[in-house]
Amino acid sequence: MLVLFGILIIIASVILGFIVLIQNPKGGGLGSAFGGGGNAQMFGGVKKTTDFLDRSTWTLAIALFVLVLAVNMVNTTTNAVQAEETDMTEQVEDVAPIVPNQQPAPAAGGDLPESVEE
Repeated sequence: MLVLFGILIIIASVILGFIVLIQNPKGGGLGSAFGGGGNAQMFGGVKKTTDFLDRSTWTLAIALFVLVLAVNMVNTTTNAVQAEETDMTEQVEDVAPIVPNQQPAPAAGGDLPESVEE
C-alpha cells in the first residue's frame, strides 16, 4: 500500500511541477519592473487556458496533500502493529522456556544421570 501511495505522490509531484512551470506569472514579477509587462496586455491573454492551469494546480496540490496524509496514517498503523508484535515477542522471550521431559533434580548425594555428569 505504501508503494502505491509513493508512486502516486511522485506522479502528482512531477505533473504539478510541469503545470507550475507552464503558467504565466500573474503579477508580472521582476520582468514587468524593467518594461517587460506590456506584452501580456498588447497580445491579450487566453482566459480558458489560465483557468484550466489554475484549477489543475489547486487540484494536484490538494491531491498531493491528501496522499501524504494517507501515507502517514497507513505508516502509523503499520508501525503500531509492528510495535505490538515486538512487545509480544519480548514478553514471550522473557518467560522461561518449558523443556519437555525434564527430570527432577536428584536428591543430595544421589547419582546424576549420564547426560548431566559432564
